[in-house]
Amino acid sequence: MENFRNQAYRELLNRKPLHIDVPVRMSKTFGSKVFGTASMKEYLSKEALEAVENAANLGTSIDRKVAAQVANGMKEWAISQGATHYTHWFQPLTGLTAEKHDGFFDPQGDGTALDSFGATQLVQQEPDASSFPNGGIRNTFEARGYSAWDPTSPAFIIDTTLCIPSVFVSYTGEALDYKTPLLKALNAVDKAATAVCQYFDKNITKVVATLGWEQEYFLIDDALVNARPDLSLTGRTLFGHAAAKGQQLEDHYFGTIPERALNFMKDLEMESIALGIPIKTRHNEVAPNQFECAPVFEEANLAVDHNQLLMDIMHKVGRKHNLSVLLHEKPFAGVNGSGKHNNWSLATNTNKNLLSPGKNPKSNLQFLTFFVNTIKAVHDHADLMRATIAGAGNDHRLGANEAPPAIMSVFLGSQLSATLDELERKVKDGKLKPEEMTDIKLNLIGKIPEILLDNTDRNRTSPFAFTGNKFEFRAVGSSANCSQAMTTLNTIVADQLLKFKDDVDARIKKGDKSDDAILHVLRDIIGSCKKIRFEGNGYGEEWVKEATKRGLNNIKTTPPALDAFVSKQTLAVFAKHNIYTHRELEARHEIMLETYTKKIQIESRIMADMAMNQIIPTAIKYQNVLIENARGLKELFTDKEFKVLAKTQLEDIKKVSTHIDIISTQVAAMINERKKANLLTDGRKQAVAYCDKVKAHFETIRYNVDKLELLIDDASWPLPKYRELLFTK
Repeated sequence: MENFRNQAYRELLNRKPLHIDVPVRMSKTFGSKVFGTASMKEYLSKEALEAVENAANLGTSIDRKVAAQVANGMKEWAISQGATHYTHWFQPLTGLTAEKHDGFFDPQGDGTALDSFGATQLVQQEPDASSFPNGGIRNTFEARGYSAWDPTSPAFIIDTTLCIPSVFVSYTGEALDYKTPLLKALNAVDKAATAVCQYFDKNITKVVATLGWEQEYFLIDDALVNARPDLSLTGRTLFGHAAAKGQQLEDHYFGTIPERALNFMKDLEMESIALGIPIKTRHNEVAPNQFECAPVFEEANLAVDHNQLLMDIMHKVGRKHNLSVLLHEKPFAGVNGSGKHNNWSLATNTNKNLLSPGKNPKSNLQFLTFFVNTIKAVHDHADLMRATIAGAGNDHRLGANEAPPAIMSVFLGSQLSATLDELERKVKDGKLKPEEMTDIKLNLIGKIPEILLDNTDRNRTSPFAFTGNKFEFRAVGSSANCSQAMTTLNTIVADQLLKFKDDVDARIKKGDKSDDAILHVLRDIIGSCKKIRFEGNGYGEEWVKEATKRGLNNIKTTPPALDAFVSKQTLAVFAKHNIYTHRELEARHEIMLETYTKKIQIESRIMADMAMNQIIPTAIKYQNVLIENARGLKELFTDKEFKVLAKTQLEDIKKVSTHIDIISTQVAAMINERKKANLLTDGRKQAVAYCDKVKAHFETIRYNVDKLELLIDDASWPLPKYRELLFTK
């Protein structure tokens, strides 16, 4: 019987390439499927348009009468675009998006029908919340949940459905999604940052957190993926020996994009541009068949929505091109995994980037204020930052040769780091003399733009790096929802900015001038968070030792990393800013532990199934071929000749037997540990058991399977190999 691998290759040979024609001017297509400003001007009254804009920009509420006008205009626009249904599009704690479609069609009872969509349908839907992760917030039989329109993110059309970005909460008001706490965190950092900006510019009345994500992914032919149960069900290869050629020649990165991948990218960009996703960059990544796309910066909430939407579109477009899009953080051993770098900054209503220095010392002091306070926030909440990017997939990536380590550190660049040290040294206890203040402003702060102009190093080994006018949170995994990282980062920065303002105000109250007070507080902050600043190679073992000396934690696996979500410090900071209640945080901690357990459980089951039903039977068949060959040789030759001529066959028979025995024994032990873990009722203990006991067998099983891959003849091996998965174009 033909194995799945050979079936996949037969399918590949019969495949015809799909070509994509791209419009000459994509700018004309941009946002054509979005109910944005241009569409609202056409379909809404001036009153309704102002209400939506004020809700988005100022957070004001929209009354029922105006909501009805908005709903009617949105419906008419959607129908003109071919829409037949609408849905509240939200982001539950599955990490994916969710939607329930309802038709505009409304029977009237007299044999006729109308297109109906009113304020009630726009503002709120009542989806069944019983089957979404809730972490014990609600009982399963309490099915009611609510999705509510988020006017800060514009509606859009997918196929024939009007999608309305929404929050998702329980009947009792707790957040059951990623968007609700993110919106709260963005509001918190707006208030805190605006208050601090008043020291420098009274015209600043609003601060917006911006995000530019970089999405890495693999493109693998779906016939090959379908022939591998591990890839199709978990997103990563549980087995697979490294190909003779991997990424060691460094010839894929920024190389010519393969035609098939380029056609996928063109199609993806066309879909994305129409939906208002400002995709601007595409290129080959380091690993074979690995790629990246990135947009321009957007307001963080919209950027998160666009990234979630993009991941949905990637899979849809991939299917058209007979390609599987792998977003797992580590689909293949021995080559680079995939991340989603979160480039974060703060922008003002005066079009100022607060993490970019200006043309004068006052503007540069403002930059230093936000720059130093961000470092301090990450320093004080390093373990929480580690927790936000924890997951079964990212555990394989963090600390590997291409990804940041699990140790949280901040990279600034040697020159900027030296500037902070000099600032700390020059600002002395007590009030600064006029000449000292002048020297600091002109010769130190005033030269920051020149320093940044030449400081172009980008430390790729740092989990949190300053890259010129933004901080890059590089440790976020490729499959993650950016909301979790952005909610955390904006909350802790907001908290630190409030502390900073309190300290500065206290000094001003005692008689210090504003700039003098700011410099003294910055000096204290710089001195208090030095240990998290690291300019060297984060991949090196030397850093692990140095980090231990500094008291920085190196939490390598997810279950202990997630403990930070329910620490006293975390509970306090999120409650203080009304981001999460204690109950919501505890629920999320429970959900994340449960998700981790289920993912390892699924991998364990698939590994056992593949080992016992595909690998071992194949190995036994091949072993029988060797035995028959050896038996034939023994019949033809003398014992002395046989020992020489059949030496290789006999050794291989023993090797195959040894690998089969180890695999079988390890699978049985793994299943036994899984049964023990399944009996545990405490979520954390169960996750730890799966991490430390069940997963502990994975590498040994894999090692022996991969050795069999090298022994067994190529035609008999049932799984597509790395050379095929990574180099089939």
